[in-house]
Amino acid sequence: MITAVYPGSFDPVTLGHVDIIRRSSKIFDKVIVCILNNASKKTPLFSHDERVNMLKDVVGELDNVYVDSYQGLLVDYVKEQGAGVIIRGLRGATDAGPEIQMAQGIHQVSPDIDTLFLATDPKLSFISSSMVREIASYGRSVECLVPKAVLPYIEEKVKNSL
Repeated sequence: MITAVYPGSFDPVTLGHVDIIRRSSKIFDKVIVCILNNASKKTPLFSHDERVNMLKDVVGELDNVYVDSYQGLLVDYVKEQGAGVIIRGLRGATDAGPEIQMAQGIHQVSPDIDTLFLATDPKLSFISSSMVREIASYGRSVECLVPKAVLPYIEEKVKNSL
């Protein structure tokens, strides 16, 4: 059985993320979508529990996809799960450079862990979580950018921030 880990902050989960998750679920026996805290990013808009719940709502119908979270080094988590693959989504060429650099660093630390890059569907490649947060902060609809299950979470945040 081949297990893969798809890490990210998922703040919030977007249609681009869902594209990568669905396609990964067809390639691997088990996919763990793992929420990590990225120290280089500012405070997340959504709490840890909200992000876990959003992802569970979104991937609930995928039998081989699981949602988890981890505080620590990604390679340690991947090894703890018995996974050998990290999945990374690429929206475009600007994502490739830093992602390749990260994959090479992971390979140096843990040569037994591979990174698989999946290009996001071109129709979704412009979507980022930061774009979703910004558009929503102005009270505009993001229904074409996120799964329907995520909309209530965003609407609640916007309502409570006014």
